[in-house]
Amino acid sequence: MSTSDQPNGAHILVFPYPAMGHIIPLLDLTRIFLKRGFTVTVLVTTPPHLSLLDPLLSSHPTSIQPLLLSPPEINPTANSNLFRAVANTLALSQLRDPITHWFKSHPSPPVAIVSDMFLGWTHHLASDLGVPRVVFWTSGAHAVSIFNALWRDLPRIDDPDDEDSVLSLPNLPNSPKYPSWQITSLYRLFKEGDPDWEFFRNGMLANSQSWGAVVNSFTELERVYIEHIKKEMGHDRVWAVGPLLLDGNDLLGPNNRGGSSSVSAHEVMGWLDSKADDSVVYVCFGSRWTLTSEQLGALAAALERSGVHFIWCLKDSDLENAAISDGFQNRVVGKGFLIKGWAPQVAILGHRAIGAFVTHCGWNSVLEAMVAGVLMLTWPVAADQFTNANLLVDQIGVAVRFCECGTRTVPDSGKLSRLLAESVGGTRPERHRVMEVRNAATEAIKGGSSSRDTEALVNKLCGLNSSSC
Repeated sequence: MSTSDQPNGAHILVFPYPAMGHIIPLLDLTRIFLKRGFTVTVLVTTPPHLSLLDPLLSSHPTSIQPLLLSPPEINPTANSNLFRAVANTLALSQLRDPITHWFKSHPSPPVAIVSDMFLGWTHHLASDLGVPRVVFWTSGAHAVSIFNALWRDLPRIDDPDDEDSVLSLPNLPNSPKYPSWQITSLYRLFKEGDPDWEFFRNGMLANSQSWGAVVNSFTELERVYIEHIKKEMGHDRVWAVGPLLLDGNDLLGPNNRGGSSSVSAHEVMGWLDSKADDSVVYVCFGSRWTLTSEQLGALAAALERSGVHFIWCLKDSDLENAAISDGFQNRVVGKGFLIKGWAPQVAILGHRAIGAFVTHCGWNSVLEAMVAGVLMLTWPVAADQFTNANLLVDQIGVAVRFCECGTRTVPDSGKLSRLLAESVGGTRPERHRVMEVRNAATEAIKGGSSSRDTEALVNKLCGLNSSSC
């Protein structure tokens, strides 16, 4: 099989869920398809997200084509039983007929659909069109196993009115147990019998029925969970191809994978260049999640009291918080670097001066920290972040619990301050362990397990088109 950029005839339809944390890794996978010579159509449902395709359109102008289809809006507040992700999934499902029309009128229609985990309905669409569907999981294999168990088995919480009531998953490896408040709110808010919620659940169940699955992880990190997914799906068409941000000889991947930054990478790198190795704490809660006003105040006080150098990525609303606007920025001049909006996170984490990362434990951030070999301080907020944090701390050993309160309570700033001071430099065992994981990730993607899985995925997709490869 050729690994050149010359089109090999295999046409793939890529369908991301329209949220930054979902689009970015699927476009990373799309880059791999393009480098292997595939022709790719990327279905875009939100016009502002079209710009995210610009780097791929520039580097592969003849091999990639955006398809803009805008679904009707469904307001989740119109139905108190709906959660935004459910409302979005319902809206996106209204694209079934337009996709079918485009597909049947295309002179060389796709041989497969690769779509996001929240778009399980595309499995049935693909079946009707006579092509296989590959589900792309934006979460790690551990979280995938939990998602599948929740939606398949509908395990009961002993006391739904008690947030600390335990939910057990005995059929998963290591038989995990979690207080119910740490389980994704998508499941906790599920209304059995409600047709909209049942549609969403059926979509999640369809993921396990799909022809294949791609997980943004690597075997050495989550072997037991990857094998568990294969067992549940009943076949070996489960490919762990991550970390997807690794790209050729550039171990930190492209710096523009999330779009434009609010500050130039040059400015941030210049500030970091003036700091000692492993001396800076990077703080970021992703593109979507934020803390309560009181928690922001506690974190600001902890950063100031700790004396550590830090970079803090803040949202517009964060900057209006009294604890931050009331002289905080002046008091931390030289110690703190505040970034408003999007940050060049991959570049920041890869700098020698970064010693620790306060993270919400979104899977993209987790992988970026692992690739950079940076110790994580966990502060999960929602979604799969609590289960990710438990995996990082208790099973893999690359992170330290920083705050486990979500957004429910306000942590003690004194305790946070001590953890911040202890996280930089030093010889914590987690720091040694994350370097081992970093090396394993590099080996996996450069000729190891992820490289082999990527080639197996490419060969399977090529095999769907008799004129390719």
